[in-house]
Amino acid sequence: MKVLVTGADGFVGRWVVRRLLGDGREVYGAVRPGQSPTPVAPAADLTPAEREAVRWLPLELLDAESVRKVVDLPYDAVVHLAAVSSGSDATRDPGYAWTVNAAGTARVVQVLGEAKRTGRADPVVLVVSTGEVYGASHESRPRRETDAVAPCSPYAASKAGGELAGLEAWRRTGLRVIVTRAFAHTGPGQDTRFVVPAFAERLRFAKRVQAPVVKVGNLEPVREFLHVRDVVDAYARLLVKGQPGETYNVASGQAVSLEELFFRLTDLIGARPIPEADPELVRGGDIFHLVGDAAKLRAATGWVPRYTLDDTLRDVLDAQAD
Repeated sequence: MKVLVTGADGFVGRWVVRRLLGDGREVYGAVRPGQSPTPVAPAADLTPAEREAVRWLPLELLDAESVRKVVDLPYDAVVHLAAVSSGSDATRDPGYAWTVNAAGTARVVQVLGEAKRTGRADPVVLVVSTGEVYGASHESRPRRETDAVAPCSPYAASKAGGELAGLEAWRRTGLRVIVTRAFAHTGPGQDTRFVVPAFAERLRFAKRVQAPVVKVGNLEPVREFLHVRDVVDAYARLLVKGQPGETYNVASGQAVSLEELFFRLTDLIGARPIPEADPELVRGGDIFHLVGDAAKLRAATGWVPRYTLDDTLRDVLDAQAD
């Protein structure tokens, strides 16, 4: 099976590439021109042999011709991960986030849909979205795929636009598009712009210098945190067993407040500084409760998360220690 992975040099992209190579797939890794799969963390980076096994291709989603050259090949599957993935980055420039996440996805599926229409290829296409598209809710319950989409951030709105582009191409051309909505996930190699590695880095530093407090944002929101390996396992299963035109949550359903997450990390690190709210770290429009129901994914593929929250947090801490 020939699989194209866009955003193959990103946090999740590297883990997808590793999994696909392990499954014996022929992997094509699309990265932005001028970039290369450079190391992130020893536990997350591809080995030299893994990097050598991938055919690396330059892809600029803002350039229709670049998209055509990279995407118009006879792939069996495409995992479309390339995106503006940081909510803060998307908020700083919503127009750019829309151009990459929504228009970029539209360009990718347009090329693939034309290949399907003309009989040149018939790939399965995972359009990777986010549980944040559900937005805020008055109910503290796991979100289901049948719930309304009501994004309340530029990032989530642009990802919802990408979903619409993918499913429109499925209806119009028969392209085998599957949408995934992954809820919060972390693991070795994730950027410290994201909450788990950010907490871990600040707490490790506080322990080292014996600081009595650690600056934090709002600790009230409730989330879930999957291990990136479990998320990638869901993607690999959906390439084989997912149904075109369907949307699948990738979620554990195990709710945890950011306050509890903070103190779990303090226990694992062996430090107990006091969290202190910093207005500069508080995000506007935080969703109070965002947890997913993955019953549909389990029924279709047999997927279940294998890593506990503490396993996941230990992996992040170990990677930072390296």
